Amino acid sequence: MISLLAFFIFASKATKFKAEKKRKIEHDFKEGGQRNWVQVVCNGGPAAAFAVFYMFEVGSVDASIDFSKLYAASWYALAVMSALASSCGDTFSSEFGVVLGKKDPINILTWKPVPRGCNGGISLYGTISSILGGAIVGVAFYATELLIISWANLLDSPKQWPIIFYGAIAGFMGSIIDSILGASLQFSGKHKKLGCIVEYKGPDIEHISGWEFLDNHSVNLLSSTLTGLIIPCLAAKTWNLF
Repeated sequence: MISLLAFFIFASKATKFKAEKKRKIEHDFKEGGQRNWVQVVCNGGPAAAFAVFYMFEVGSVDASIDFSKLYAASWYALAVMSALASSCGDTFSSEFGVVLGKKDPINILTWKPVPRGCNGGISLYGTISSILGGAIVGVAFYATELLIISWANLLDSPKQWPIIFYGAIAGFMGSIIDSILGASLQFSGKHKKLGCIVEYKGPDIEHISGWEFLDNHSVNLLSSTLTGLIIPCLAAKTWNLF
């Protein structure tokens, strides 16, 4: 819950950052960073699903991350954190990357410059922001662990701070997966009259990249789910390196 709260607060702040500039770039920009129920489900749904699986498999208990003794609890807990970190990292990447820096982003598949706000575009500022967004969720998860889990339990467990590292990796991975899907399976075009980036075809729309196969909601859902599945598997094999 604290990880979800951290995502909600910081992602909302990121959306409002330099709103006047985003208004000129994005055709569907919302002044207050509001989210409808579809966006909420696609960004938070995978984490909620992993949390339900945790309760069925482990129960309604909090446990430290320890793959040698508590594999299921550790796997599902990291899946929840990673899914939220993915969404937060992708939001940070989109919201900060589109307004920071002097150069236009490049398409992650073709490595050619694309207009700001185009799906599949990546930039240095956007990539750094995705890592920061994921790390914020990791910090929230780690700090909550320190508050609610007994010190005796923590001292008997492996180091817990790598949660922050895996949160940062999840933010980066979620952003990359989102960009790959966005560059290939999500339509991006430029409105000839308005000059903004749109995600639909039309007589006044100049195609930039991608097919009209997925929309932004489904891309978010897929990237969050895949990251939530990959990071726990990676952590289970690499946690002992710390």
